[in-house]
Amino acid sequence: MNAIADTGFLVALLQAHDRHHLWAAEVAENIQWPVLTCESVLSETAFHLRSSKLPLQMLQDGMLRLAFDLTRHLERLHDLARRYEDRHPDLADLCLIRMSELYPKYSVITVDEADFRVYRRNKREVIPIICPPN
Repeated sequence: MNAIADTGFLVALLQAHDRHHLWAAEVAENIQWPVLTCESVLSETAFHLRSSKLPLQMLQDGMLRLAFDLTRHLERLHDLARRYEDRHPDLADLCLIRMSELYPKYSVITVDEADFRVYRRNKREVIPIICPPN
């Protein structure tokens, strides 16, 4: 399965003590690598890990592939920010919504089920997600 990685998945995968670690490890065994992501997700992941070493290593090892140029999609990101203003989406979420539009056969791997069940790509389409069981 092809996938787009959100911050929570990467943090859970890289931190053994994370409450979603076992789920993330299981998902990691069942997806097609590399997974796509964006620089905003990498920044958030490094922040949560308090180190950029592991996210950069994943990128260098080919486990992650940056597949989004923010500057080329500014207008659409502004539209999404306005549309979901009541949910206060961060930049990474906006980029992932847009990436889901650009890569419609890819699922977003996220622990943020509440927001990604609301977000829509192309205004009306449900975004396919992979998230931890409730």
